[in-house]
Amino acid sequence: MKKIGLLGCGAIGTQIALAIDSGKIPCSLTHVFDSSRENALKLVSQLNNKPEIVENSHLLSSHPVNIVVEAASQNAVQDVGLSVLQNKRDLMIMSAGALLDESIYDILSDACEHFKKTILLPSGAIAGLDGLKSVKDELESLSITTTKHPNSLKGAKFFETFDIDLGSINSPAMIFEGTAKEAVSLFPANINVAALLSLSGIGSEKTGVKIIADSNTDKNTHHIVAEGKFGKMTFTIENYPDVRNPKTSRLAILSAIETLRGYCSDDVKIGT
Repeated sequence: MKKIGLLGCGAIGTQIALAIDSGKIPCSLTHVFDSSRENALKLVSQLNNKPEIVENSHLLSSHPVNIVVEAASQNAVQDVGLSVLQNKRDLMIMSAGALLDESIYDILSDACEHFKKTILLPSGAIAGLDGLKSVKDELESLSITTTKHPNSLKGAKFFETFDIDLGSINSPAMIFEGTAKEAVSLFPANINVAALLSLSGIGSEKTGVKIIADSNTDKNTHHIVAEGKFGKMTFTIENYPDVRNPKTSRLAILSAIETLRGYCSDDVKIGT
């Protein structure tokens, strides 16, 4: 049975831990860390099988775990990603936006090859990545339009520069249009789907992103359009936000659980 180290004990990390504790994921959660010890203690209190809380994030991969699951932030990926691979542990990344920093991507990619380890990137709150990867060499255009309730966007770095009153929005309003690289930088906790999309397709500088705030919606909606020599693909995914954290779609959590279940299981693998 594989052993798991968990980095981040918030909404996503908690649901992953509960899935492990219930037996839905056939593995053992042995060590956890969160920058807030209170969050870590709260998580451990909910589990029947109590993991050890380590004192800092780098200690997770110093223990004999098979994989470290990051469910914390882009900064956490930048801080500990390399040390996890250097300690010869696999790494699952939820904050995929960190990889749109080319220096971070290159460092971690080279480390995977050098230390013979793997980075897993769950599909998150979108679908269709299998198809996009298969036509990657024939893609000519790729875009995503994301619609969320204004409350799901609160606190984003974007609003430090752009003075937009989210509370005054009473009809669908496009608040951002740009590239995936720009979107992930300005909305680091809201639009990791754009990072996954661009990594699967034609890159962060060529992937178009629109973000729409709509006070009348109770869903996070992602509309993806991909065109090229192969033809055209369109995907529309309507997700309910997680009740514990409206910035996170429920589908992102389910995707993380299924990715980790596949990693820990010896069974039939469907799709890539």
